[in-house]
Amino acid sequence: MSDPEKRDELEGSEQPFVAHLIELRDRLIRATLAIAVGFGIFALWPGPSALYDLLAAPLVAQLPAGATLIATNVISPFMVPLKITLMAGFMLALPVVLYQVWAFVAPGLYTHEKRLVMPLVISSTLLFLIGVAFCYFFVFGQVFKFIQSFAPKSITAAPDIEAYLSFVLSMFIAFGAAFEVPVVVVLLVRMGMVSIEKLKAFRGYFIVIAFIIAAIVTPPDVISQLALAIPMVILYEIGIHMAGLFVKHTQPPPEAAVEDRTA
Repeated sequence: MSDPEKRDELEGSEQPFVAHLIELRDRLIRATLAIAVGFGIFALWPGPSALYDLLAAPLVAQLPAGATLIATNVISPFMVPLKITLMAGFMLALPVVLYQVWAFVAPGLYTHEKRLVMPLVISSTLLFLIGVAFCYFFVFGQVFKFIQSFAPKSITAAPDIEAYLSFVLSMFIAFGAAFEVPVVVVLLVRMGMVSIEKLKAFRGYFIVIAFIIAAIVTPPDVISQLALAIPMVILYEIGIHMAGLFVKHTQPPPEAAVEDRTA
């Protein structure tokens, strides 16, 4: 027969774990529903086809007269616009998705820290969308123009729509994630994993890392590499300054400094 004390201990630790799983499930469902709503909105207006035409516009503008994108797969003309609509729905639902993530970890924060969940959600969303917009409106046009300038006259460019979608997604993720550098810096400092002084001393190494990352995730052209590396370096500096303000305004009040973290 098992020891009653051990059984009680297991029962006491099992309940919180199950509760966390239930909360995780609920938040995943809410995030999925938000994405589904965003997908539905863009599916109704402007529609998957119009969204694809909008996404392909920077490339089409640089193609020779009469050249178009092609579909090498039978179902690509149907699936690719749907994937783009899903991507647009995710971006529209990004504030809700990020809020669910932050809200899930909020129980492990101090009460005064929980008030900063919304600023972090808003800043994370805006930075990601700014990175995507910067990629679409500036980087794509310059990159495609650079690539087409090297194309031999005997070649007629006809990019595949699935390959183009894959390229666009990878670039959007790269630039969206790169623009999250200030948020990452602030969180690292706030969690005590690194000090502001160490971040300043690491500045030179980060510049090298930024250019290495840009060389890996972007096409092999100088324009896109500089367009990713330079904003990362600038945002790193912004993150250092924001971390100082963030830590200053999130210190627990003296009377709460010795209290345990709230549930």
